Amino acid sequence: MSESHTEHHQVEKLFLDGPAGRLEAVLWTPPEASVAPLAALVCHPHPLYGGTLHNKVVFQAAKALDRRGLAVLRFNFRGTGQSEGTHDQGRGEQEDVRAALNFLALRHPGKPLLLAGFSFGCWVGLRAGCADARVTELISLGAPVNGSDFSYLRSCAKPKLFLHGAGDEYGDPQKLAELVAGLPGENRVAIIEGADHFFTGKLDEMRAEIDSWLSTRHPRAPR
Repeated sequence: MSESHTEHHQVEKLFLDGPAGRLEAVLWTPPEASVAPLAALVCHPHPLYGGTLHNKVVFQAAKALDRRGLAVLRFNFRGTGQSEGTHDQGRGEQEDVRAALNFLALRHPGKPLLLAGFSFGCWVGLRAGCADARVTELISLGAPVNGSDFSYLRSCAKPKLFLHGAGDEYGDPQKLAELVAGLPGENRVAIIEGADHFFTGKLDEMRAEIDSWLSTRHPRAPR
């Protein structure tokens, strides 16, 4: 494990104990993390198509959370980067998410957790987050509703933000709207005009939507 510091947060590059071996991870801890209302986990897109913890959408989402003073953990799913194990089509990856949540909960005992996921990381991550009582809020980034089953959300009443590009090629915004219309709890959908699945050229707008949602839910949170 190595540590370094930046102007705004401490950076730790580390390995988590995962069910299929160690998982490569990066933890950002801002000075305000101890008083922030949440700690956050961000899950990356499909590893068989180049997805890693360094994906630009994942990185920018982490930046938005970091700027709110939240500790933010990113990790590589099994078989990705320096993480051990092999890809498991989303089954074992749910256990990877739980291992990351366990680590975050140990670092910030008693603090509620926020889980965000992009694409494959959304499909896998939100499933694990819905089932984990420590996770109190969820952020969906580019939910791939065209080809993935999100019916598990119908029993998940936790507050959710759905961030989506109007031109998302893996998630028809109308299909997303139909899904969200049938979900319990508080759900906010933000469609970013001109954005594709990867929010190309629209990452600033994506970060702003995350900040807006958190500002509404946690108006006293550090910035």
